[in-house]
Amino acid sequence: MDEFWVFGYGSLMWNPGFTFEERLPARAFGFRRSLCVWSYVHRGTPDRPGLVLGLDRGGSCRGVAFRVSGENREDVLDYLRRRELVTNVYLEKILPVSLSDGRQVKAVGYVVDRHHVQYAGALEIEQAAEIVRVSVGQSGPNDTYVFNTLAHLKDMGIRDHWLEGVGAAVTARAQAAV
Repeated sequence: MDEFWVFGYGSLMWNPGFTFEERLPARAFGFRRSLCVWSYVHRGTPDRPGLVLGLDRGGSCRGVAFRVSGENREDVLDYLRRRELVTNVYLEKILPVSLSDGRQVKAVGYVVDRHHVQYAGALEIEQAAEIVRVSVGQSGPNDTYVFNTLAHLKDMGIRDHWLEGVGAAVTARAQAAV
């Protein structure tokens, strides 16, 4: 079996959970990182859902691509499907990805299903910030998830202006509430 690539845009970038041969900064075209998935368990509740990241269509997304050996293909895909397809809010897709060394590859990626009940759609920064500020789930406060993501992106040298705007608005709202 041939090697294959996996594209990560959220926690998969810093916590892949699988064995890989190579890890490179990468960009997926036609999709963008977005807080577009309602979280009813981990970062919210059914009464007050939170928001988590999805890869939604439009623009491009800087992330990380992992090269996986062919011999690990089935194990890695099984792991990713258990991790990413729990509620089927994501669709497994093959994405065109540009690697930082100039290579163009096809990578497995998980794109939000716009027809799924958990799809929150495109939210304005202020809308997303208010949801994130007040939501808490089994894995903790929604704002902790956003701030942790922003810290990891910063450590990796990745700017996400929209998500940074959400983080800034959450901070401003929290300070105003004190």
